[in-house]
Amino acid sequence: MKIALISENSQAAKNGVIETALRTVAEPLGHQVFNYGMYSAEDACSLTYVMNGILAGILLNSKAADFVVTGCGTGMGAMLACNSMPGVFCGLVVDPTDAFLFGQINDGNAISMAYAKGFGWAAELNLQDVYRKLFDGERGLGYPKERAAIMAKNRGILKDVKAAATKDIVSALKAIDQDLVKAAIAGDKFQEYFFANSQDEAITAYVKGVLAA
Repeated sequence: MKIALISENSQAAKNGVIETALRTVAEPLGHQVFNYGMYSAEDACSLTYVMNGILAGILLNSKAADFVVTGCGTGMGAMLACNSMPGVFCGLVVDPTDAFLFGQINDGNAISMAYAKGFGWAAELNLQDVYRKLFDGERGLGYPKERAAIMAKNRGILKDVKAAATKDIVSALKAIDQDLVKAAIAGDKFQEYFFANSQDEAITAYVKGVLAA
């Protein structure tokens, strides 16, 4: 699995702590981690939580990433921004139980965490425990087991509802302020990671056009 880490400006100073916790858990399980920044509060490319959502939409729909780990001060804003994008199903995760239930019941493709509220002593241990519950083993098995079939059915219904209620990703991106989109993909590593991993020609072509504008 290709896991994308996206940090926004208010919590950018914690990017290194989050990346270390994520790599500590994910890489031994065979997953790849791509850190799209922000890498520090002084980065030239400053990502807001709204931009995190745009970036998540591009990465997931193009299959440049299979899963997105993001967040903000409370986790709420980044979650809402992610869920505004076609094809993105983002859960607000506070602790390992949230992570387990989100993975087993909702089987979404992104999580948002609070990196200010409640982020205190031993926060890095909570991060590691969250990532273990998310990435170790098969997701979408249901909990409790006897409700697995109806949960899988509801996930399919929600996917259909989201597809009906939103535009395709390229149309959605074109309808957004293009300066905002360009700012969201201006990070130091974006082009290196995205173009090496994108599997969607239409999204790739759109992104190239935005970058060239």
